[in-house]
Amino acid sequence: MMQRFITERSKKQLTTDSTLVKKAPVSTYTPLLLLLILLTTAFVSSLWSTLSTTNTKPTIIGKKTSVANVVSAKDSKSEEKSSSRKRFQLEATLNCSNNGKQRCTSYPTSGVFEREEGGVCPEYFRWIHEDVGAWKERGISREMVERAKKSAHFRLVVKRGRVYVERYKKSIQTREVFTMWGIVQLLRKYPGKVADLELMFDCDDLPVIRGSSLAGPPPLFRYCGDRWTDDIVFPDWSFWGWAEINIRPWEHVLKEMEKGNRRIKWNDREPYAYWKGNPFVAETRQDLLKCNVSTTQDWNARLYVQDWIQESQQGFNNSNLASQCTHRYKIYIEGYAWSVSEKYILACDSVTLMVKPRFYDFFIRSLQPMQHYWPIRDKGKCKSIKHAVDWGNNHKEEVST
Repeated sequence: MMQRFITERSKKQLTTDSTLVKKAPVSTYTPLLLLLILLTTAFVSSLWSTLSTTNTKPTIIGKKTSVANVVSAKDSKSEEKSSSRKRFQLEATLNCSNNGKQRCTSYPTSGVFEREEGGVCPEYFRWIHEDVGAWKERGISREMVERAKKSAHFRLVVKRGRVYVERYKKSIQTREVFTMWGIVQLLRKYPGKVADLELMFDCDDLPVIRGSSLAGPPPLFRYCGDRWTDDIVFPDWSFWGWAEINIRPWEHVLKEMEKGNRRIKWNDREPYAYWKGNPFVAETRQDLLKCNVSTTQDWNARLYVQDWIQESQQGFNNSNLASQCTHRYKIYIEGYAWSVSEKYILACDSVTLMVKPRFYDFFIRSLQPMQHYWPIRDKGKCKSIKHAVDWGNNHKEEVST
């Protein structure tokens, strides 16, 4: 059902476009779509465990400021013993020091691949064309790329199958590290298949590139966009793991959630709409809390506040995503911008009640209302949620199939 949809999209399009920029005048080059290279891969986090056990040498991530290291099995065991908290062990990490550079020659930079005959791009590739539409006519110049530096956390260059990174500022938590790590895995998965390219990446939440500039908008990658901006959307860091809140890479989380889904069939789940999260990052979430059950009103919603500080102190015992697939309906609502919780909610095999979003990530635009989710009005959330739950409970056979 929903988790299969997300998995297949991730395998085919955990992807985005990448900018290949040259110093010559942009008019001498082909249109934008030939300059933007698709980093298309099977879901790269599937290599997380295998890569971490096949090599104990440093692996290149940066020429100037960033270096990737793979932790050996022996080191991992010793670190696990010394850790008092219940967290998953990062089997491969990036050591983003400011000094020196390391190169590992054990990873190939070229490979042999069979060409698929008669292949047709999936329909959702149209979003790639839309995301780069701002540069279709004018192309991308070196000056445009350099203007993106003002907001970027790092510049990433792929040259002859190797990744080079120049960091400009620290991101929230380890967002930039996991994003770089995902690109490293991409090159390992498809050695020699990723063309030389250069891009700027902003790891903050809100899109910032307005399309009204006469000089042309700077091509800047980030995790989400909206209808008013031209930021280029890239899969968020949590697909490769979110260490600070004990969330494993998507491939591992998905397997755990599939097991959780099998524990309780949809008809046997609690007949309410469930949400758990941090309400203090957005007014719309605080408004959602008004829909919680009380002594005077029941809107068919069961809402819980997630205290991540307390969770970290208690070993994340109450934040297991696979254990939250216990209700027939789950609510998705944005936070400060889009929310990484979206994919976990969709994977729960409950009916997703999606409060009208403003932002989009790399796959949400392909979701269809009443097929992949039930739309909830932003104004009048409580009545909208109650109506959806009442209808679903009265039409269980239609919903469960």
